[in-house]
Amino acid sequence: MREAEPPRATARLQFHSGFTLSAAEEVVPYLAALGISHLYASPLFKARRGSAHGYDVVDYGTINPELGGSAAFERLVASLHRHGMGLVLDIVPNHMAADATENPWWRDVLAKGRRSPYAAFFDIDWSPPEPWLKGKLLLPVLGRPYAEALAKGE
Repeated sequence: MREAEPPRATARLQFHSGFTLSAAEEVVPYLAALGISHLYASPLFKARRGSAHGYDVVDYGTINPELGGSAAFERLVASLHRHGMGLVLDIVPNHMAADATENPWWRDVLAKGRRSPYAAFFDIDWSPPEPWLKGKLLLPVLGRPYAEALAKGE
């Protein structure tokens, strides 16, 4: 393994189902010819289905299947290394999606509260000023789209 070099010039790529890891692999030779030393990638971990940006991560242990999964990621990294390039991956832990249908960590927190092993991964105030909420998770969920609820003063 060669020692990592600091970035000289980066090119940022925004990954989504319409621009996958395989699509990025195709542009690596072009970026290398421009003198780019590192590819700066938007989040690549599994995000909510159909995410256009990848910041709504639901699983930090899995490369997003909509982008091609781990096999495509490994091919991209191999191509970058063949061209003398590195990878800078945008990781934003506080952007993890609180989605009970797709995020098993969040689902576990909803079921077990602060006893969940994943509770510390979320910014939850378990000691709010209201005594009746101590140790509870309060979710302000609207019964209709935000604009409609706002118009009705809800």
